Amino acid sequence: MEGQDEVSAREQHFHSQVRESTICFLLFAVLYIVSYFIITRYKRKSDEQEDEDAIVNRISLSLSTFTLAVSAGAVLLLPFSIISNEILLSFPQNYYVQWLNGSLIHGLWNLASLFSNLCLFVLMPFAFFFLESEGFAGLKKGLRARVLETLVMLVLVALLILGIVWVASALVDNDPASAESLYDLWEFYLPYLYSCISLMGCLLLLLCTPVGLSRMFTVTGQLLVKPAILEDLDEQIYIVTLEEDALQRRLTGLSSSVEYSTMELERELENVKTLKTKLERRKKASAWERNLVYPAVMVLLLLETSISVLLVACNILCLLVDETAMPKGTRGPGIGSASLSAFGFVGAALEIILIFYLMVSSVVGFYSLRFFGDFIPRKDDTTMTKIIGNCVSILVLSSALPVMSRTLGLHKLHLSNTPRDAEASKPAANGHQKAL
Repeated sequence: MEGQDEVSAREQHFHSQVRESTICFLLFAVLYIVSYFIITRYKRKSDEQEDEDAIVNRISLSLSTFTLAVSAGAVLLLPFSIISNEILLSFPQNYYVQWLNGSLIHGLWNLASLFSNLCLFVLMPFAFFFLESEGFAGLKKGLRARVLETLVMLVLVALLILGIVWVASALVDNDPASAESLYDLWEFYLPYLYSCISLMGCLLLLLCTPVGLSRMFTVTGQLLVKPAILEDLDEQIYIVTLEEDALQRRLTGLSSSVEYSTMELERELENVKTLKTKLERRKKASAWERNLVYPAVMVLLLLETSISVLLVACNILCLLVDETAMPKGTRGPGIGSASLSAFGFVGAALEIILIFYLMVSSVVGFYSLRFFGDFIPRKDDTTMTKIIGNCVSILVLSSALPVMSRTLGLHKLHLSNTPRDAEASKPAANGHQKAL
């Protein structure tokens, strides 16, 4: 009987592992397909040749798509964990939700951490160097020469970064043994490097989020149709149409030798056409869209911003008054043990909305900064270099999102208190779990 029980336990463990692997693969496949369509929407079409550069672009595109899918998974994993916890609490004995267990959630977090490290330190540097490589002088040109140059560049950059991290850790740590040994490279230096990257991501998130919160109203106003109060849209469209006809007549009668004036007139004509398109869109919009959707969205943004600021202020006050309120990874109930909010499912839904709002605000704030303004992707006119830069930036922001939202008190999820994660609670390159 004991042998049969042992075999049955092994079979159950095997089936659970297969089920978790299948679920992870299907979820990632969906994210990869969505990411591919997003990148191809913005990728410059002129990059699509049928030569060696086309193969390099396709490889870089695949790696960028993989990175964007990992970033999307890191963003969606926190709301997925919160909603899974509430579902397990609401239906603890339901057969159809038993697959949604703590083992699956922890496995997803481990994969998100692993792939985040892989994309940040291996795939994205390889894609960038591979895209810029031409092969060493004296070697036969081709993909093999470009791959060789890329690998050499990766090794040199890795040695440089590890040397900097080793020196920095030796300066910080007073133990002479840590400065004399490199045996703990995997257990200390790489996690230390990832912690530094996570810290930079948190600082970037802190910088971008307030800017994004202030810009959300402007960006939303540009996407929606504003109410036409004391405005005559027909008259404005008539004036813009006259300006468009005048510019087209000037372009037709202008000599082709005056190149500078022609370019200026074409730019003005493009601006006038864009303005005319916006006015026609406002005219075609229904009264419900103009007078109800726009005010409702603005009020909703105001409520989300106010609730976010209020929760952050309350959390900061609790941290100042109560030392036990500091976030610790080894505290709190596990998945499906207790509700994460005092308001139950409604509170969890509010936390998910605020987390998404925080991420969208950080992305808007990132592109609103003057230094990163050139990173804004444009439809059918974004080079692969900019796509790689955008993927890396979004990956850093998404990796810092769980840390920042947990620190600001937007959620109380803990993922590092189960026996399965006893080893993961040790110093490891797992920024997501350590923060949660």
